Amino acid sequence: MPRMTPSEAMVETLVANGVTDCFGIMGSAFMDAMDIFTPAGIRLIPVVHEQGAGHMADGYSRVSGRHGVCIAQNGPGITNFVTAIAAAYWAHSPVVCITPETGTNSQGLGGFQEAQQLPFFETITKYQVSVVNNNRMAELTARCFDRAMLENGPTQLNIPRDLFYGDINCEIPEPIRIERSAGGEASLDAAAELLANAEFPVMISGGGVVLGEAWDEAIAISEQLGMPVVNSYLHNDSFPASHPMWCGPLGYQGSKAGMKLIAKADVVLALGTRLGPFGTLPQHGLDYWPKDAKIIQVDCNAKMLGLVKKIDVGICGDAKAAAKALMARLAGMSPKCLENRAEREATIANEKAVWEKELDEWIHEKDEYSLDMIAEQNDEEGSWLHPRQVLRELEKAMPADVMVSTDIGNINSVSNSYLRFERPRSFFAAMSFGNCGYALPTMIGAKVAAPDRPGISYAGDGAWGMSMMEIMTCVREDIPVTSIVFHNRQWGAEKKNQVDFYNRRFVAGELENPSFADIARSMGAEGVTVDKLEDVGPALQEAIRKQMEERKTTVIEIMCTRELGDPFRRDALSKPVRHLEKYKDFV
Repeated sequence: MPRMTPSEAMVETLVANGVTDCFGIMGSAFMDAMDIFTPAGIRLIPVVHEQGAGHMADGYSRVSGRHGVCIAQNGPGITNFVTAIAAAYWAHSPVVCITPETGTNSQGLGGFQEAQQLPFFETITKYQVSVVNNNRMAELTARCFDRAMLENGPTQLNIPRDLFYGDINCEIPEPIRIERSAGGEASLDAAAELLANAEFPVMISGGGVVLGEAWDEAIAISEQLGMPVVNSYLHNDSFPASHPMWCGPLGYQGSKAGMKLIAKADVVLALGTRLGPFGTLPQHGLDYWPKDAKIIQVDCNAKMLGLVKKIDVGICGDAKAAAKALMARLAGMSPKCLENRAEREATIANEKAVWEKELDEWIHEKDEYSLDMIAEQNDEEGSWLHPRQVLRELEKAMPADVMVSTDIGNINSVSNSYLRFERPRSFFAAMSFGNCGYALPTMIGAKVAAPDRPGISYAGDGAWGMSMMEIMTCVREDIPVTSIVFHNRQWGAEKKNQVDFYNRRFVAGELENPSFADIARSMGAEGVTVDKLEDVGPALQEAIRKQMEERKTTVIEIMCTRELGDPFRRDALSKPVRHLEKYKDFV
């Protein structure tokens, strides 16, 4: 075996796994390895804050289908990764988080920048390991990369800083990739039998369709049965929006057409989805989950089968392989749903048309509070832009190969009704973790992985404040993106709860901010303020042109009204009860 240092062993293992980009902030704890990144062909992209680096690694992996890698200084640099790794965990992203640690000769003494770094990530990683013998550096590094791909999630490689040094005999392991099967024969047979006897089957196309490269198979099985398709929550890129069988996303601020159609289902094929609880909640006044339908769930993780929703058939298998196996079985059968295919297709087209018309006419929110805010703003500030109109104009201006990331918040959540995609690996949200500050750094990572595609991030002014400094990373590192900021001067999602449950007693929800376009220009980017509806689409198109042709980053600040969409967590709140006399008026 060749002789090398542990630093060389780690770096060579990264190279063996195809790593060309790594996100983080330099630090003395791993400087010996960092010193040879460049000759190894690895670009260390320095960020403003380590949380941004973790999100960038997430975005990189979600677009590329490969590992995203982040690294930072031990102690505070590593604790700053926690939020981003949690988001990657719920996005099933194969992020490898490399966490240099205090040296072995001083651990437990409370030295400078010391922390117990494994417990922080214990519940938000698929695999963790700490290098305790530098002879095992390549072995354990490789295992983190292998497990991230095998288990569809982040892993942590923890390395005491003194173990980067020394001389070892080392063989660099070849990456291990395990082929996934379609699932058990009996479960596939049972699923095919249910689909063959269904009169109104509906498919939920989930994140596993994207991760498992099952896009074409999802389309094919839908066409084979004339089966309408809804996207699972925040996986709007799991089926092409232009396809006649596409009916839009379920979940918060999703598609009424999709909800009404799945309510008619007698069999549901949940392909590559864990059927997360937030993605199947009632919405738009519709309790749409079909009560009597037979449910077929396909997921590569057996622990997810039947976890959230009661199912009739669980298939532990790869979404692509399972879809192929089901199609092969159905080809030798006579599915009942083909008998009424024309009628079903007419129903699908009608529901979609009704929903699109409603979206076109849904100019502004119509609840009492929103109408009051619109009237007040018209009197004081002029007629700023209604968020729904803005989202519709942005949708119309999107290029076909666009990538979009969305932050958490009221307007961003409403965008779920409007974001449509024509190819997979195009839409990135913080999923179940729902953290602020997600969208911009995630899109930066996505852009590094796919520089030939236009990248757009959405954020409200609250969430934007948590990550806007990464615009400096875009400018400094020549990673051009386009960032939309919905400037409505409030924490909208939580403020809506204060409207509905707390009698409009607004505490800590107001945000009076300077111009974000001005701030963008101060960081070296382009800054545009839009306060006329007819300027929304052209502003986005020009920003994308500059991104792709001139490699310029643009921040588009859109001045929006204070009106608010439906509450984000109506299921988690109730009218307040007060017992103490001094609080009796606060009900």
